[in-house]
Amino acid sequence: MTLEQITQHILSKKSYLCVGLDTEFSKIPVHLQQQPNAVVAFNKAIIDATKDYCVAYKINTAFYEAMGAKGWQIMEETLHHIPSTHFKIADAKRGDIGNTSAQYAKAFFETIPFDAITVAPYMGEDSIKPFLEYKNKFTIVLGLTSNKGANDFEMLKTGEKYLYENIIETIAGWGSQENLMFVVGATQANQIASIRNIIPNNFLLVPGVGFQGGSLKEVSAAGLNSHVGLLVNASRAIIYAGEKENFAEDASEIAKQYQVEMAGYL
Repeated sequence: MTLEQITQHILSKKSYLCVGLDTEFSKIPVHLQQQPNAVVAFNKAIIDATKDYCVAYKINTAFYEAMGAKGWQIMEETLHHIPSTHFKIADAKRGDIGNTSAQYAKAFFETIPFDAITVAPYMGEDSIKPFLEYKNKFTIVLGLTSNKGANDFEMLKTGEKYLYENIIETIAGWGSQENLMFVVGATQANQIASIRNIIPNNFLLVPGVGFQGGSLKEVSAAGLNSHVGLLVNASRAIIYAGEKENFAEDASEIAKQYQVEMAGYL
């Protein structure tokens, strides 16, 4: 998927919502848990209920890898149910020496055809370059995360800059807005403006709105650019909005609320 396609989809739908499919078996409605393919049924229902209000889906691979071989099958079946118009993100946070990263890239761009993958930048350029070699695919680098542990390393001063600023500035030179995005947590809204000074044109993937307490209004004010430049992810707030048979309708209503608010900011 190209940058232009992503942007046009956002503008036509008036939404930059990404729905996170971080599905845990124990949290899906009890009536579904009796089915042999419960997680698949749940994911498909959520996708069908929210696809009109979002432009992307993010599958956190850990929730599927934890189920072993069956989990990988569930992840693939879920992925293939997502409409081709929607941006598909593997939230896998990979990153290793070059030949290993090349295999990760093959796994998530070819074998399981996602449009994008999240990567950890700690091991440097040779751990990220293999992902950037794929045309019309996006590498989404962890920039400034929303967890408490972000203070351990990301917020350390290295000279006059924070470590996360040096990381974003350096990596931005390895690719372009056509193949690089960055993760910035919604609870870090105060830093988004300074990050925009470093990367004015790259898309930001922003998790942390909803259960983690991030403000969509603040994130949008600081992060939107001339070609939108934002994908805001909500996971639990949407997929677990309801616990009964009408869970998909509840998810649809929450997704719609996000879309309506986003339309007001575009």
